[in-house]
Amino acid sequence: MRPASEAGSGATSDRAGSPDRLARFRSWTRGVLLANVIGQILIIGTGGAVRLTDSGLGCSTWPNCEPGQFTPAFHQASTIHPYIEFGNRTLAFVLGIVGLLVLLLVVTDRRRPRSYRALGVVPLAGVIAQAVIGGVVVLLHLSPGWVSLHFGVSAALVWFSAYLLHRHGEGDAPPERIAGRGVATVGALLGLLLIPVVTLGVLVTGSGPHSGDTEVGYRLALDPLTVTRAHSGTVWLFTITLVVLLVLLHRASAGPLVATARKAAWLLLAVTLAQGLIGYVQYFTGLPELLVGIHLVGAGCLTWATANAVLRLRTRA
Repeated sequence: MRPASEAGSGATSDRAGSPDRLARFRSWTRGVLLANVIGQILIIGTGGAVRLTDSGLGCSTWPNCEPGQFTPAFHQASTIHPYIEFGNRTLAFVLGIVGLLVLLLVVTDRRRPRSYRALGVVPLAGVIAQAVIGGVVVLLHLSPGWVSLHFGVSAALVWFSAYLLHRHGEGDAPPERIAGRGVATVGALLGLLLIPVVTLGVLVTGSGPHSGDTEVGYRLALDPLTVTRAHSGTVWLFTITLVVLLVLLHRASAGPLVATARKAAWLLLAVTLAQGLIGYVQYFTGLPELLVGIHLVGAGCLTWATANAVLRLRTRA
């Protein structure tokens, strides 16, 4: 079923029959929402690059990179660090533009209910909040607690962006389960389990050698081994719950919606196993920066894949 936001895209706006420019503009909505999801995952990668290359103070101030100068200053003694940090800030600026487009496309679409249109405010508000948190991180010289909060908010924005993209493609009737109550319950539990998985993953990084900068002499006051084991335990619980969901979906009555939900759950299992493999390899090889960076991006992908799988367990007429 075509969502209400795409209905009437061939309408005309004047008596001469010329194409409706507003309808054309709104036809970009799905593409912009998809770009928002991708951008929210990519900025986790660039933020990880800042942390893993010790570039957190590559720009010594905020919002300028240097006092009185917005961009890095090139000179003979320049290092790569200011450019890595500025690259991350530039991507945040691009995400701000995308967030503004989301705001214009979603909030002004009066063919959709107010509950949907209100969602369009969040991406831009999230980018602004992240910019403020990033400024605090710099001004507090990479305090690991604020660095961890920075990543946690990014993960939340990935989930919300995935939800907004999915919600755009739905109808506006009340949501209904595609299968029995058991499938819906296990799906909800899976979504809830993602919270400790991501949170403990953030705490593992915050208590380890990549918590901010090599010149910062303090980490989160946590035992890295204990937090790592707790994180691993929640990942195993998450995986077991996902397997239960797959079993229930394959026992459910066949249909196009159930088939789509099965594919989404299998995709989530693939992402989860890949993340688990990377996690164990990086742990037993001394946390090499490249693997840690891949694991950070993988966390964003895991968040998206979980949202995608859970949201496929419902439908709106």
